[in-house]
Amino acid sequence: MTRFEIRVKPGAKRDAVGGEHAGALVVSVRAPAIEGRANEAVRKVLARELGVRSRDVLVVQGERGRDKVIELAAAPAGVEDVLAALRAR
Repeated sequence: MTRFEIRVKPGAKRDAVGGEHAGALVVSVRAPAIEGRANEAVRKVLARELGVRSRDVLVVQGERGRDKVIELAAAPAGVEDVLAALRAR
């Protein structure tokens, strides 16, 4: 199990993961922050980037805010290196 912080930018021009904001990984999604659509988009985008299933990406804190804590139920080997590379983008 791996936990990390993210900063969400809803309503972006494109879905993207990369960069850092106050130590948190920046995740931009096209979906608006309405009725959980941005959270679902965040789960899908992170799953694609990290090579896991979207159901394995859980929002454990910050469901209604831009700052969230994500938990990977089944983290693949080397996920910390992937997260570090994404922060460095």
